[in-house]
Amino acid sequence: MPELPEVETIARGVDARVRGDRIVEVWFGTHREPFKTPAARQAKELTDREIVAVHRTGKHIVIELGGDEVARSGKKYSNGQAPAIAAQWIVHLGMTGRLQVTTPDGPFAKHTHARLRLQSGRELRFVDPRRFGRLEFRDLGKRQGFAGPGAEPLAIEQAEFAELFRGRKLAIKAALLNQTLLAGVGNIYADEGLFRAEIRPRRRAGRLTRVELEKLRLALRDVLEQAIRLGGSSVSDYVDAEGARGFFQFEHCVYQRTGEPCLRCGNAIKRIVVAGRSTHYCAHCQR
Repeated sequence: MPELPEVETIARGVDARVRGDRIVEVWFGTHREPFKTPAARQAKELTDREIVAVHRTGKHIVIELGGDEVARSGKKYSNGQAPAIAAQWIVHLGMTGRLQVTTPDGPFAKHTHARLRLQSGRELRFVDPRRFGRLEFRDLGKRQGFAGPGAEPLAIEQAEFAELFRGRKLAIKAALLNQTLLAGVGNIYADEGLFRAEIRPRRRAGRLTRVELEKLRLALRDVLEQAIRLGGSSVSDYVDAEGARGFFQFEHCVYQRTGEPCLRCGNAIKRIVVAGRSTHYCAHCQR
């Protein structure tokens, strides 16, 4: 599943290519699974709206949209700097989802579930072979904008981070995967962050000291920021908004390196299962 760095990379790429463009035609596939909002309603609501901005919230891509009448009239905020945001199109990539910007004559993938034709001539396509991804439309005049379920790992401060884990009996690896605590951290970056912080994945979250938790907070932030700079980890079928693979998989210290020598001490990387997920660590470096 794409995690925070992969989703951030895609969101930035889509934003750079479609910000200010307008949706002129919408096509959806026939499978029901991707749609949290009925497909017919999404098609109607998305048509003729301007794309104001695209950003990441947790593991979701949020596409901010102007009102359809605002897009036609060119109205602005009172400060004149941006079109008013009236709605959101929210994309969750699930296990295998892709959100790509292409041209109308670009290869049409078999598992394409959404195709938005833009005024510029580009197309925004959502492709998802396993159909665990989700598409949702929100009218901000009727409900609140989308907010992630947990704290933002790149912005959380020391005291708030420590409070997340206070008194918790579950393993720290399991706690990191809990999206209601931290939104966006998944298996790859939990393993890599714990390695950099020198903390074993089965340590009880509530027993970590404040010093250890601060080391973990900084390690997570560093590994996520480095992964974003390198375009994410392409360990499965992840690609960015233009179909290019990321490079952070070449920087992994423990993830999917079972039996290989630790890059610090040379001991073999071990694999265990925590919270139902494969977990990789160095028994010598992590305590």
